[in-house]
Amino acid sequence: MQESTSFFSTKTARTLALLVIFALGIAIRLYDLTDLPLDFHSTRQMLSALKARGMYYETRAGVSPEERAFAVQQWNLRASVEPEFFERIVAWTYQFTGEQVWIARIYSSAFWIVGGIFLYLLARRLTSHDGAIAATAVYLFLPYAVIASRSFQPDPLMTMLIVIFLWAVWEWASLTRNPSSIGREARGRAWLYAILAGLFGGFAIFIKFPAAFFIVGGGLGAALSRGSIKEAFKNPQIYVMATLGILPAAGYLIYGIFIEDYLGQQFSGRFIPTLFLSPSYYLGWLNMLNLVMSGSVLMLALLALFFWDEKKRRFILGLWAGYAVFGLYFNYHISTHDYYSLPLIPMAALSLAPLADFLFAKLAQLTSTKILRLTSYLFLLWGILAVTWNTRNQLNAVDYRPEAAMWAEISEVTDGYNLAGLTQDYGSRFAYWGWTYITSWPTYGDLLYSSERGGKRDFDEQFAEIATKKNLFLVTDFNDLSRQPLLQAKLEAYPVFAEGDGYVIYLLQP
Repeated sequence: MQESTSFFSTKTARTLALLVIFALGIAIRLYDLTDLPLDFHSTRQMLSALKARGMYYETRAGVSPEERAFAVQQWNLRASVEPEFFERIVAWTYQFTGEQVWIARIYSSAFWIVGGIFLYLLARRLTSHDGAIAATAVYLFLPYAVIASRSFQPDPLMTMLIVIFLWAVWEWASLTRNPSSIGREARGRAWLYAILAGLFGGFAIFIKFPAAFFIVGGGLGAALSRGSIKEAFKNPQIYVMATLGILPAAGYLIYGIFIEDYLGQQFSGRFIPTLFLSPSYYLGWLNMLNLVMSGSVLMLALLALFFWDEKKRRFILGLWAGYAVFGLYFNYHISTHDYYSLPLIPMAALSLAPLADFLFAKLAQLTSTKILRLTSYLFLLWGILAVTWNTRNQLNAVDYRPEAAMWAEISEVTDGYNLAGLTQDYGSRFAYWGWTYITSWPTYGDLLYSSERGGKRDFDEQFAEIATKKNLFLVTDFNDLSRQPLLQAKLEAYPVFAEGDGYVIYLLQP
């Protein structure tokens, strides 16, 4: 795009725009920093929190043997699907900061911000400064992106690595589009970008296996932007990227399945063929997309596909195809777990870049005087501030800090008893702040999931098995209890052992 039709027409304007969006992007993610990690998919966040604490207590001095044993037990007890890389980083940081679970929030936010830098670099190469600034703003300020990118789980790190891979693989594709005409220096740079793409792509898949769908989709899209697949496979750099991408995750799979044998059962239940005949699958997927980015943003991202030229469109369509195949394979989780669509945010933001470029060019023509251009800048700033303030209000809506005291109180009341219960996050909150293990009763969602997979159970038999082994039954998730009338009626037949603000404890047997 010519300088005269650029909305951010000077280097100063572009620099200020980037400083504003990155400064606000960092600030909103650090807001309410020390609140408990219960604002977003608390079950998944508590899993990582318990693991990190176990790693920390394993080597921490000055704690009782009972605390150390319990913390390490809870770490080893929890399921391990992904490598515990992020948890290791947080546990290592605890050595300097003490056990502050909000440390993970800083790391996750930093991962997302770094991803934004590389998204800007990629969008600038694909479109212009204007399109890149707009894409980066969408990536940083979507309300869901703000909240999800603060969570203690591997997804923000995985998304960052996917974005860096996409930047590297596009740079590689750009250099090798005409292999016969590039010089020695360009060939050296092409090898560098191929190695970088392989390393970051492989690291993303290692952190979380679903990244493979986005890595393969982006890689194929970049290869197709150069020409045909047949021509691409003649390039030895393709095989270097593929090898580097496969090795880390393959090593972890071999270790986890064949050596330690803890991954075998973790991959079952991800694909349920009968869901393809169920409208709830398609409606659920659509609901997740609406939650992640809203229907209007998704519509604009899809319409923006028409603004790409043919070669670049192949690259973008490769990303969307990877996401579609991912959603078809993980059909249960894509329709019930919104964070499974988190990598779609940078894809949608990137897709919007040429549409934003077009609109900014028109706006530049309409704001030819300084006062009009300044007014338009202020309108854009107001829009970003308004979105940021609304997200701040969402983060400020609930203070989860009092929950820590509640779980500690329950622990004191039930000291010395064996417990079962229907609690949030399968007892993870009780384990973390109450230092007590509880046998979890299945949630309503678990029962539906089991039913989708053809599972059957006898309620009375299951309850009798628990009641004969436990003294008390703790209930803190009253919403879930209301969805299980059989359990609710059964518990009401028992006397109340204790109750308080947020919990009721039933006495199953002395």
